[in-house]
Amino acid sequence: MTVVTEGADLLTNAGVIQQKRVVVVDDEPSSREALCALLTAEDLDIQSLSSGKELLRRMPELAPDVILLDVMMPEMDGYAVCRELKQSVVFQHIPIILITALDAIQDRVRGLEVGADEFLSKPVSRLELQARVRTMLRIKMQYDQLERMLELRQALSYMIVHDLRNPLAAVMLYLQLLKRKGSVSPEHMRYLDMATSEAQKMSSFLDDMLMLAKMERGKLSLSRSPLYVDHLLEQVRHKLAPYADAQGVTLVLKTQGQSYPVIADVALFQRVVENLVANALKFSPPQSTVTILAEYPRTGQPDDVAASLPAVRLSVLDQGRGIPPEDFVRMFDQYEAVHMKEQGKAELGLELAFCRMVAEAHGGRIYAGNNPDRGAIITVEM
Repeated sequence: MTVVTEGADLLTNAGVIQQKRVVVVDDEPSSREALCALLTAEDLDIQSLSSGKELLRRMPELAPDVILLDVMMPEMDGYAVCRELKQSVVFQHIPIILITALDAIQDRVRGLEVGADEFLSKPVSRLELQARVRTMLRIKMQYDQLERMLELRQALSYMIVHDLRNPLAAVMLYLQLLKRKGSVSPEHMRYLDMATSEAQKMSSFLDDMLMLAKMERGKLSLSRSPLYVDHLLEQVRHKLAPYADAQGVTLVLKTQGQSYPVIADVALFQRVVENLVANALKFSPPQSTVTILAEYPRTGQPDDVAASLPAVRLSVLDQGRGIPPEDFVRMFDQYEAVHMKEQGKAELGLELAFCRMVAEAHGGRIYAGNNPDRGAIITVEM
């Protein structure tokens, strides 16, 4: 066992398996020493701190595997420290054992409510403490193994998707070459057009997957510039109108007139619009209408009010059978399969997950709802 007292440097030896680290936090020196002594038989690297505030400040440096946290401490008690750690996306997975002289049921319940994984009462039994620490270390080890597996899976998925783009680009090139040959019959040309359309959809799908992977890995940087949304929406409507006509769907654009530019990543915003319109067309019956509606909530508002409002609110409305209310949120999760009423089949929400991540990257949000009479509405605010 290695015991390191507060303020000491962390020692690491290359080529040696790193010991599991347990951090003991107690404002009383005698209590800290007693807890360290109870763990002398374990092969652990123990850090000893005197306050919860110091623990929170040094968490990135300490990187503990288990935390033994005293409840009754001045300035910031163990409950408050535990709550803050469990609300942190970075540290919430680290097991915490609360240790206190309090033994009332309500004290234990409070400890569990703030997220503690275990609760021990003083005086602490050596055997019980060692057993609880071993259990928490097993849980932490399982979490770390799962994280590594997920990282490997994501890296492999990214590589596969990236490598698929080259053969797909070759397929699209050969299709274009075939279409340019004068000897292609009208019937065969129709088949080539259909194959080209599906290849373009596949290319867009791969682009979305690569973009999602970059966002998840924190490697996507926004290229912000002034954007006149009305002009971009007209371009999207013109681009997708032939697909709507082929399905017997009318594509309508409604705007309030844009009086100020929106600062956004133009390419990503265009992909969001195209995805939302394509999704609406997918579930629209013939002889129905898909409406693209752009609103600018800041228009005419005082500066102090405008600052709290979204710069643009973009809604895409269809006249299908709508979205089940229980799917309003999870339809934006890329790992969820949502059953749409119109077709009665499951649809994986990759396109909508992409839209959610772009909206959130711009500090905005996306949400879904249904028209009172018929159809679904998906709205993006940025």
